[in-house]
Amino acid sequence: MAGVDDSSKKTLSAIPLLKTKAGPRDKELWPQRLKEEYQALIQYVHHNKKTDNDWFRLESNKEGTRWFGKCWFIYDLLKYEFDVEFDIAVTFPTTAPEIALPELDGKTAKMYRGGKICLSDHFKPLWARNVPKFGIAHAMALGLGPWLAVEVPDLIQKGVVVYKEKVV
Repeated sequence: MAGVDDSSKKTLSAIPLLKTKAGPRDKELWPQRLKEEYQALIQYVHHNKKTDNDWFRLESNKEGTRWFGKCWFIYDLLKYEFDVEFDIAVTFPTTAPEIALPELDGKTAKMYRGGKICLSDHFKPLWARNVPKFGIAHAMALGLGPWLAVEVPDLIQKGVVVYKEKVV
């Protein structure tokens, strides 16, 4: 794939490509697309656990139109955890999900209102070239994952994000 580094290619190889081009308004085909989305996510999470790279949990509402969960980033052996959420647009899969980390809203320039992470330069053109083959797992792997890897260490170093100890 042109413009994709070796690490991303390896990650992509662990995520099945999707076949059904359907969004939430497509009552006939959306259940099939949603099934493919879940299968791809399950396979990607399984791969991440196997390669000791487990970094997110996601679930959706019954309709598969609203997704939420947790993502985390390990920095200096400390786990920084964030809520993650996004809606599936009616134009999905033509339009990529706009992934949001609400608690980081306003803390970095690489974010839009509501905590939506900026993916326009690199990810959105790649998504557009791969409709309908890319899905939610791809958005996590090629969108949120790299964004966390760049932004979180910077936010920690600047003191904008501070470690919160979990009270058990």
